[in-house]
Amino acid sequence: MSRFSAVPAHWPVTLEHHNLILAPLRYTHRKQWNAVRLRNHGWLSPWEATDPTGGQHTVSYGAMVRAHNRDAAAGQSYPWAIFRQDQPNEKRQLVGQLIAAPVLWGSLRSTALGYWVDQAQAGQNIVPTAVALACDYLLTRVGLHRIEINIVPENAASLRVVEKLGLRSEGIRKDYIHIDGRWRDHASFAITQEELPEQGLLSRLN
Repeated sequence: MSRFSAVPAHWPVTLEHHNLILAPLRYTHRKQWNAVRLRNHGWLSPWEATDPTGGQHTVSYGAMVRAHNRDAAAGQSYPWAIFRQDQPNEKRQLVGQLIAAPVLWGSLRSTALGYWVDQAQAGQNIVPTAVALACDYLLTRVGLHRIEINIVPENAASLRVVEKLGLRSEGIRKDYIHIDGRWRDHASFAITQEELPEQGLLSRLN
């Protein structure tokens, strides 16, 4: 069963569903995170955002964790690491990240999701489950109205995520985000609180 372990809109937030866990990155995860990112550089770089000015901004792991916690505490993002734990006594294995940012309040109450997963874990329903878990929490417990996911059309693996979850297509955004060194079109998908199934997005994966 799924369970939510935090007061709405507070941080830190940990979400669980079977062997999948969304939890904040800690300083103690540095070794795991560095190893996974290094091993997956070629797998991830074609889909990752870059600086259109050509600048190279290297941020240390510690600075990233501090920024994540600061923004989350301010209600500006929900930056989760994705872990799997197949047995209760096993150490959690870091297999990716999912970040909801920026979180916009006021009359919008919306956010966008971005995610990545270890290539060795791809095709095991990890990202669809993580996205569904996050959407269910953000739309019901936090009270956001709308969540969107923007995907480079050539990223077939990411498109399968939104297809599995039945997110609504909103068409193509021209030259929307600077990816891997150039401006790229993005296919936009969204779900609103009113479109959420009564049993949540997780029910679409059962």
